[in-house]
Amino acid sequence: MAQAMTSQDVQQEWSALVTEVRTAVLLTMRNERPFGSHVPYVFGSGWTEAYLHLSRLSLHTQHLLADPHVSLFIAEPDGPEKNPLALRRINLMGQAAPLSPDAPSYGEIKERYLSRFPQAEMMFGFGDFALWELRLSDAHFVLGFGQAFVSTATTPARWVHQKVERPSARKD
Repeated sequence: MAQAMTSQDVQQEWSALVTEVRTAVLLTMRNERPFGSHVPYVFGSGWTEAYLHLSRLSLHTQHLLADPHVSLFIAEPDGPEKNPLALRRINLMGQAAPLSPDAPSYGEIKERYLSRFPQAEMMFGFGDFALWELRLSDAHFVLGFGQAFVSTATTPARWVHQKVERPSARKD
């Protein structure tokens, strides 16, 4: 029997995934329906804050202005040698808001973003682009079959193995 993963093990797996995969799917709400966009991202000190550099002209930004609820989905790339059902993936849920250039963390976040995406430097000079902060409250992280973990922003370093309730046999 495999040894149970600790929260530290899961945290290391999360860190590896988000280091390897630089883009995510940003899910916003459009007319009460989910809408996905492909976006580059950086994280703050943990999974509870993510940052995006978005154009006000994009549909996803218009959606965020109308409804700040958001999900950020990051997945390991598929390949012919991989089992697509066992790919590592994380779904993060929360709310988004523009990060003011006057915010104490703005310079650090901008520097972190440009360090990961140097080609975005020119866009920081465009008036329609802004950094957005995703304040994430819940995480669902799948490392493979039977390896699903959940965490919340109140205890972000604590990853709990997701227990699946099996339906009991019906007795008629």
